[in-house]
Amino acid sequence: MISLARRVDDHARARGDALAFADASGGERMTWASYARRSDRIAAALLGAGLARGERVAVWLPDGPGVHAVYLGCEKAGLVVVGIGPRAGLRELRHLLERSGASALVSRAQHRGVDLGAFVAAERRAGGALAHHLVVEGELPEASRLLLSGAEVPAGGAPPAERALSAGEPFLLNSTSGTTGLPKCVVHDQRRWLAFHEWAVAAGELSGADVFFSALPTPFGFGIWTAHVTPTLLGAPTILAPRFDARETLRAIEAHRVSVLAAVSTQFVLMLGALEDPGFAAPDLSSLRVLFTGGEAVPYEKAARFEDATGAAVLQFYGSNETGALSRTTLRDPRELRLRSAGHVIPEMQVRLFDDAGRDVTASGRGQPGCRGPATSRGYWNDPEAIRMLYTGDGWMLTGDVAELDGEGVLRVVGRKADFIIRGGKNVSAAEVEAEVATHPAVALAAAVAMPDPTFGERVCVYVELKPGRSLELPELVAHLEARELGRETFPERLVVLPELPRGSGGKIAKGALREDAARRAG
Repeated sequence: MISLARRVDDHARARGDALAFADASGGERMTWASYARRSDRIAAALLGAGLARGERVAVWLPDGPGVHAVYLGCEKAGLVVVGIGPRAGLRELRHLLERSGASALVSRAQHRGVDLGAFVAAERRAGGALAHHLVVEGELPEASRLLLSGAEVPAGGAPPAERALSAGEPFLLNSTSGTTGLPKCVVHDQRRWLAFHEWAVAAGELSGADVFFSALPTPFGFGIWTAHVTPTLLGAPTILAPRFDARETLRAIEAHRVSVLAAVSTQFVLMLGALEDPGFAAPDLSSLRVLFTGGEAVPYEKAARFEDATGAAVLQFYGSNETGALSRTTLRDPRELRLRSAGHVIPEMQVRLFDDAGRDVTASGRGQPGCRGPATSRGYWNDPEAIRMLYTGDGWMLTGDVAELDGEGVLRVVGRKADFIIRGGKNVSAAEVEAEVATHPAVALAAAVAMPDPTFGERVCVYVELKPGRSLELPELVAHLEARELGRETFPERLVVLPELPRGSGGKIAKGALREDAARRAG
């Protein structure tokens, strides 16, 4: 089983001048040969710091070609990356450093307005494990300087081959998205992503002729496979942007002839909104043939309109950062199956359904999905209580969802176990409410949360981000839902219009922040 570092070095020798990564705005471009050399520089610098094999190195960088060279350099040096989301705050950064026991940090001198040199010095004074700080410039161009704890690092050769991590060893600790509190560190080896890659290639009929655009931050699972793993294994170029912008992403698809796009539902819905804006000159999207999405429920009507507007097929994997993929949709599936379900379960993942007591209720067709298979993570780092809650008593790894599984092996996600609004004893699926509210022509994005209520326990509160120039009041929204023959128990009882819905580190809507806001509004 060949590791990612080995594959990059192979590409560098065989086709070194071919493009590996490019900045969407037309900035930094990195060939396979340059990718290999930049990762060697990082590996040499970290080895020069005296780090022992298996130590953790926190990486806090904007999304771009440089972060991939740093991840690969850590792999070559036998070090485990602690991936910090580029939009993380200092509280999250400190938590992940402490949880992982990272002994080094790789960053720019400044990130999100933070002086990282001063931050590291303060952490050392506080007695933290952080002993080394490697400062990189920009996207790590080959002529740039590397500063290790303030001293310039001399150029070094390729690291010893025996230091490199194997595909079966942990290479990454990434985190949950941070939307519901301080994140947990999920332990990844490359073997799980190599299995995932094979399923993705078959689902989307991917090849080295494709051009990828990954709109997801690299530390998170979706961003890992769509930017760091699958394009590398295929030898395909990847387009990246430090921050998602719907209109700029559409323009980049035209400019780079992107054929495979990866974006969470929130992102492709915003892109659809741009395409349907009569004031926006839509670019030529004829190169785009596949959109991989996930992480949130796929809104059927908007996904169908996205397909009609772009000609691309919307595909998804269902799973979690912890479990990997449990099911998938493919180009061979009809639209109704692709957009109204999470697709067929992947046989190798041995998917089961469980009740709240951890009993196997697969035969009933409804429960909490769990699995055992090659795409699962190694659980959480240094978090025994979280690990205990991740598994059933007999060792099946659980998602946080409730799903239905039919006799054809098709999985449909009803909602998250923690994402039900319980109104007067009735479970209301937040995902269902969001999907219906999003059909209103004024709504760009919607998120439903529970608002505390002294009579019913909880009421349905909906937060919306509107399309430009539109307005919406609760009676108008209720009338729209009545016309769709939706059950009244799912009608929103409070509507809050925001200029922009808050996002977490992974790009998804920050439900935790909205729940806190709803509680404040309820008094």
